[in-house]
Amino acid sequence: MKVSEYIKSGLKNYLENITSDYKLLGEAQEKIHKIRCFIKVEDNIITDVKFNSSKRCKKLMAIADLVCEKLKGQNLNQLSIDEKEILSFFEEEKDKDKLSERLNLVKKAILN
Repeated sequence: MKVSEYIKSGLKNYLENITSDYKLLGEAQEKIHKIRCFIKVEDNIITDVKFNSSKRCKKLMAIADLVCEKLKGQNLNQLSIDEKEILSFFEEEKDKDKLSERLNLVKKAILN
């Protein structure tokens, strides 16, 4: 899938303003790109994940949205992100290096 197609289908996990019932999971910044990830947890299981970002980078937003979907249901103490799965989802996208960079930024926010 192309990033533009994913964006058109609607971001499920992007929120401009996070409400107080979410807690910060982590944040990361690289040059002008910044991302913050927020979670709801019940019995150490992630029930919901939301993100926001400072710049409107479509690649960052699409990857972050997909990663948020993959984190739902995971144990908070054993988070994992399958890089190959995420990148292969966007295999039609031309600029693979930028996709990898954006995925690494999302991983920094979540796994650090």
